[in-house]
Amino acid sequence: MSDDLPVSSQGEGLARRITFIPLVLYGVGDILGAGVYGLIGKAAGEMGYAVWLAFATSMVAAGLTGLSYASLGSRYPRAGGAAYYTLRAFRKGFLAYGIGLAVLASGLTSMATATRVFAGYLHGLLSFVPIPLALLLFLLGLSGLVFWGIRESMWANSLCTVIELAGLVIVIAVGLPAWGQVNYLQGPASLGGSGEITLQLMLTGAVLTFYSFVGFEDMANTAEEVHDVETTLPRALLTAIAIASVIYMAVSISAVSVVPPAALAQSPQPLVEVVTRALPGFPSPVFSAIALFAVANTALLNYIMGSRLIYGMAQQGLLPAILGRIHPVRRTPYVSTLTIFFLVTFLAAIGDVSSLARATSVLLLIGFTVVNLSLVILKLRPGEPAGRLEVPLGIPLAGAAVSVAMLTQAKALELTLAGGVLLGIVLLYFLVRPRAEALDQL
Repeated sequence: MSDDLPVSSQGEGLARRITFIPLVLYGVGDILGAGVYGLIGKAAGEMGYAVWLAFATSMVAAGLTGLSYASLGSRYPRAGGAAYYTLRAFRKGFLAYGIGLAVLASGLTSMATATRVFAGYLHGLLSFVPIPLALLLFLLGLSGLVFWGIRESMWANSLCTVIELAGLVIVIAVGLPAWGQVNYLQGPASLGGSGEITLQLMLTGAVLTFYSFVGFEDMANTAEEVHDVETTLPRALLTAIAIASVIYMAVSISAVSVVPPAALAQSPQPLVEVVTRALPGFPSPVFSAIALFAVANTALLNYIMGSRLIYGMAQQGLLPAILGRIHPVRRTPYVSTLTIFFLVTFLAAIGDVSSLARATSVLLLIGFTVVNLSLVILKLRPGEPAGRLEVPLGIPLAGAAVSVAMLTQAKALELTLAGGVLLGIVLLYFLVRPRAEALDQL
């Protein structure tokens, strides 16, 4: 399939065919998914009826960093994302390499999270399928799809996006009649807390729900294919975050309006619980199937991104060359695809949904802190080009501060998982010893 991967980097560059609406839809589809389907129950357990505040706090963090990404994208309209911005600002190849791989690693932990959520929903739908087997079958199926071709993967992504959005609309609709019947500023008193909403509680909850916003940063990597990128990319990025935020807060309000937070926290299929309680006649297997599509979409997008990123870095000499091999018939990066299968299988086997999601958030928050600081440095450095979207210096400073504040609330397990990943990146750097000219291509 000639449209799967370019065989050569020669030519006039990528075609700028992505306009505002398709880019917004791509961003919304990338953001929505396993986060809200799998974590709404865990988040409700930590935040009580005020779970929407965790999503609101995550929205602020994502919005501030989104503004920084948008400004950087208008200044430097090229692919590369966080790694390129870091290299441009700090001029340290090692740091840029580390941030690039940290973002890649966050995609792998995100995929492992989605895999755990998928297994939970599938076990609820087909109780005779044990969770370990569900994990393995799901990853094998996903690997086969990604290996088969990008066109087929994109068709599957489009189908899953429509289905997952329909599922969230159903949750909002069935819960709407119950809106206003509970106190949405009541904390988790039923779980042993005081019931008061504190800044620490909001930040702790936001570390978990921030996983639900994973994906908006991928939009920066489309820069070289966006028409009128200096204006289209910033507008589309912020619009996608806004749309996802409204949907998430509406879903969380509907969920706790129908099902008490303590019950949501105990449910392996929290949104199925919401729909079946609000509409007792609604067949639960139908919504379980919807949730499976939504969660599969998150894992699929992470798989596509991860396999192509590993392939590209191997082609540039930033990772072992074997990872850059392309299958002679399918024209897909089969070695990187197989590598991701083994890595994610291991992560999904050792972590639970909450810890994996938090580890994803920790890795991304580290990356976002550096991206925000990169914009600060570039704004203050003489001679750097200005973009069409220039934000006040306080925006990236606030984005970095919020990211660091959320990092301080991370728990030991996710810090251990994220720390292990970062240690692996350091070891990989000294093992591969990427060339300076290769680092310049980030």
